This record gives sequence, C-alpha cells and structure tokens, in this order.
Amino acid sequence: MSENPDVTAIRDQIEAWAAAVRAQDMPGILRNRSDDMVMFDVPPPLQLRGIAAYGASWPQFFEASPKPIRFDIMDLQITAGDDVAFAVALMRCAVIEDGDADLDFRLTVGLRKIDGRWIVAPEHHSVPAED
Repeated sequence: MSENPDVTAIRDQIEAWAAAVRAQDMPGILRNRSDDMVMFDVPPPLQLRGIAAYGASWPQFFEASPKPIRFDIMDLQITAGDDVAFAVALMRCAVIEDGDADLDFRLTVGLRKIDGRWIVAPEHHSVPAED
C-alpha cells in the first residue's frame, strides 16, 4: 500500500527542513513557514511570534552546536487531512556543553494546506522534564 501523497509531501518537507538546519541554510529553514507562525522552543523565550522572530532564533542554535551540525529525525509520524495536518517526531541534535552532548527532543508541527502547499503554523520543540 502506498503512502498518502500529502503525508509523503509533508515527510519530504520536514526532511528538507532538517537538512537545511544542518546546512545552516536560512531560506531553507524559513521555507514553508507561516508569516504569523508561533514557535515554542527549548531555550527561552517561552514563545516566538512571527517568521522574523523564528528566523532570529536560529543563530543561537548554530552557535551552541558542534560542527558539523547534528539535527536528526529519529522517528516521524504524520497525520494529514484535506487541508490540516500535524506531525510529531523524536529528534536528536548535539550541543556544546563541557564537550559535545546529545540532546534528544520532541518536535510537533501543525500544518495548513494553502494554495496546494503545506505551511507550518505552530512549531513546538520540547525536552522531557527532569526529575
């Protein structure tokens, strides 16, 4: 059984976004994001609103990452309707912290289909709470 074409398109889009992060390719990172998107990220601030704030958040990540940048999708699940979809993933990156340390985190994105393209509106990165 073949995969739903919308699921395939979203999977390709998320994989291209992760590749853009690894390459520090800002146009690729910003591609297919809503101008009024909201992001909840691991480091402060609590929330970012708008594509400009989203773009401005990435240099902090690049500075904290050993080179080459690690930004790997470990597991990706996508549910797509006709014009709304969501994806959840387990991800792994590395940060410079007394040497290189792996950081496992969770990704959740909500997407809307606008003019035939899947656009990310909310994006959420989180790490498990520590006891």
